[in-house]
Amino acid sequence: MSSFDDLEVCRGILEGLPTGVCVVDLQKKIVLWSTGAERLTGHLRHEVVGHSCISETLLHCDQPGCEFCNEECPAARAMKTAQPAEGIGLLHHKAGHEVPVRIQAVPVHNQHGSIIGSVETFEEIQNAHAKHQESRVQSAAGLDGVTGIGTRAVTEMYLRQALVSLQEANVPFGLLLLRVQGLQHFRAGFGPDATASLLRAMARSLEGSLWTSDYVGRWSDDQFLVILSGCGAEALPPVRERIRRMLAGESIEWWGERHSLPVSLAEAVAEPGDTVDALVGRAQKFLDSVSTSPAQAAAAAGSSGS
Repeated sequence: MSSFDDLEVCRGILEGLPTGVCVVDLQKKIVLWSTGAERLTGHLRHEVVGHSCISETLLHCDQPGCEFCNEECPAARAMKTAQPAEGIGLLHHKAGHEVPVRIQAVPVHNQHGSIIGSVETFEEIQNAHAKHQESRVQSAAGLDGVTGIGTRAVTEMYLRQALVSLQEANVPFGLLLLRVQGLQHFRAGFGPDATASLLRAMARSLEGSLWTSDYVGRWSDDQFLVILSGCGAEALPPVRERIRRMLAGESIEWWGERHSLPVSLAEAVAEPGDTVDALVGRAQKFLDSVSTSPAQAAAAAGSSGS
């Protein structure tokens, strides 16, 4: 009998692979979780084995904010069709952000040929935009120490460049100004480390949702600014709505509980003759009116925990 016939040896090989590996049974309960899966998600083996990937928020989904698999996920298709399946999805990291991954699944058969589950592998899709933006910002020594994205000074530089492109080459662009509601209240209740973790998760999700030609920077303590290159008045609202839905599902786990904060968004389209102050001022004026409304203030004050 070969040593490789030992099931524990085979299990050890799978669990030790650097690629994320997850094995589920017919009820979609996790029976194996590899070292690579721990690295990609931040969830340790003992935290997930025995749990259902349908009820947990740590596995893949097809849309930002989705918290469960459906019958079209690669694992379900592999078990249903007895054929390999693949797809693109998201892993919910324990820190709160989402990791885009390429998923491949194959059915698992027992000695009688019956399907008893499926095994999935997932590899992170490198975010070309994040790498591109990081290299640009690092060259200007302008990374924000909390979020890892551009500082206000660097963001203003890109805004000026976009305005020059509008004036000289008629390249349109729009911007989104986002405010994290109730951030001071959250910081007072949970501390600076939890606040930094939430802001980093939001920044990473914003980066992952943009094209390589777009830009996101930290505008103030509780604000982000997004520059959308080539985005005119008609294209801006759908982008705003997509980002709003994505951030609505953003949260972090802190001391065993998940926490989130609402986000207000304002938009503005650059016009000929605009300055940085004029353009941002239009968005800021609307954002301030939303943020100071009684309903918004009450929502921000009451949404620190979930």
